[in-house]
Amino acid sequence: MSERINARLSRPLAEFVERMVGETGLYETPSEYVRDLIRRDMERREGQIVQDAILNGYRDLAEGRVFASSGDFRTDMAMLDRKEADGW
Repeated sequence: MSERINARLSRPLAEFVERMVGETGLYETPSEYVRDLIRRDMERREGQIVQDAILNGYRDLAEGRVFASSGDFRTDMAMLDRKEADGW
């Protein structure tokens, strides 16, 4: 399912899009360019979520919030829930 979205651009933005599209540009149509921008933004945001999770893991390690894994994900998550409830 596709949706149509219309956007009004200022002259400088419209001129930039024109340079990015066509025979001398990287994209065939403005729509292709906009779709690529949205995909890149989605990937960047998803990457930021992963980066934040890794950074939080390092912070936990630095604060001594570590535990030995039981090897069972559900057991480990239950243990973490108990620790967080206790103010860990």
